[in-house]
Amino acid sequence: MEQIVANPTARRDYHILETVEAGIVLRGTEVKALREKRANLRDAYAEVRNGEVWLRNARIEEYRPGGWLNHPPQGDRKLLLHKNEIHRLAGLAAVKGHTLIPLALYWKNGRVKVALAVARGKAQVDRREEIKRRETERELRRAMSRRDRRSGS
Repeated sequence: MEQIVANPTARRDYHILETVEAGIVLRGTEVKALREKRANLRDAYAEVRNGEVWLRNARIEEYRPGGWLNHPPQGDRKLLLHKNEIHRLAGLAAVKGHTLIPLALYWKNGRVKVALAVARGKAQVDRREEIKRRETERELRRAMSRRDRRSGS
């Protein structure tokens, strides 16, 4: 699996509760643009409409040599899931505070797949605690590496 693009803010801003892999309906120029890794998932989310799951606000840049055949960069794109998966995701996303967000786009067996997550937004306090935890872990690693360099020489 070769990753095309990841959502940089997903794990920072949300608690990931569950993930699922989905296919995505794309046009030819969209696939070519994804081969060049010209996409952005920063503000993207998914929603269930009329028994179908749609990816919204995902930006796939235009394919440069595409000309008049090019796609609109920021359109809705249909996600391909089994009916029972759609019903389960719709039930999970209907809970207050839960949403469907894409974590990444990647290639799998020559096809583009979306890692879709059911997520709950983090409070500002949770984000601060996570930053403090990462900083203390980083300082601990630095201290250990300094100690190892001194004792090894």
